Amino acid sequence: MAKERKLTEKEQIRLDRFNKVAASMEAQGYRKTMLTVSILWANVFSILLLIAVAAIGIALFFLKNDGIFQKLSIVETVLLFAVFLALIVVHELIHGIGWSLFTKNGFKDIEFGVMLDSLTPYCTCSQPLGKGQYILGAVLPLVTLGILPMIAGIMTGSFYTLMMGVVMTASAAGDILIILKILRYKSKAKDVVYIDHPTEAGGVIFER
Repeated sequence: MAKERKLTEKEQIRLDRFNKVAASMEAQGYRKTMLTVSILWANVFSILLLIAVAAIGIALFFLKNDGIFQKLSIVETVLLFAVFLALIVVHELIHGIGWSLFTKNGFKDIEFGVMLDSLTPYCTCSQPLGKGQYILGAVLPLVTLGILPMIAGIMTGSFYTLMMGVVMTASAAGDILIILKILRYKSKAKDVVYIDHPTEAGGVIFER
């Protein structure tokens, strides 16, 4: 049995608040289904995704730019890493912006944190969302920081931009797993509510 991670004070407050909401909804006849993903599996998948996306991206770059292969200098590699660290924060901010578009109190319903045991930053939305709304907020960083820069790098011949897109696509591995889980889950219920889990990667579905 996996050992539960130690929560911060703010995480415990959010979890207690979530548990009260969950208990209230179950009392109203909702059935709860957890759609969370393992951080360990997300990290493993991220490495596999990085290898696959890098191979495809570099191959397309090679074909589009007449076989010209660009090697990043040491300075560019260090800069790439520094920008990546900054974009991790931006990644979570974009999640928050996307979800805040559909909540009653906007960005006030969005909170951020870090899973200290794995040093994994996260964004969570405290308010219920529709399926499409939840997926939109989840996929935005992948598209804006990963896929679009990859395409731009290939089209413009900028190997640096391509690699930034590759790295940020891989960093969205957890989001991809969560989205796939949501899409695979089929509900026949008429009333379905999606709530982001306050301390884990993924969400919880309430249906009746």
